[in-house]
Amino acid sequence: MPVVNIHLTEGTGTAADHAELLAEATRIYCEVLDAPVERVRAYLTVHPAERWATAGRLVSHGGTPAPFFTAIVFADRSADQRHRLLVGFTDLIVKLCDVDRSTVRGQIVPVDPSDWGIGGEPASVKRAAEIAARAGG
Repeated sequence: MPVVNIHLTEGTGTAADHAELLAEATRIYCEVLDAPVERVRAYLTVHPAERWATAGRLVSHGGTPAPFFTAIVFADRSADQRHRLLVGFTDLIVKLCDVDRSTVRGQIVPVDPSDWGIGGEPASVKRAAEIAARAGG
């Protein structure tokens, strides 16, 4: 279930940085959530500089690249886990994309397992025992 989508502007990081960003984002999810690697999805969306504005100024015209990420987790994940993801993804973006930490924004989106589909079936049904055990522990 864990899904992260990181948004960058063109020129923020190299292709090698992007590959490492996706690999390390996956590792962070696995570590923080104790999630099997085969369940993790990490995406990178690179936007043209003329389609990204920070503080009202296009990056193509001198605006500051300001990375953004969205991380989706089941709603029963603890506040500590969610906060560790916020820090981990932010640290990773700052390190690999050489951006100022204060420009990075991110959000954790908690999703009820009954509203998440796995192969067309609600996760609440598909992984009922696992979800119940996690909620109880």
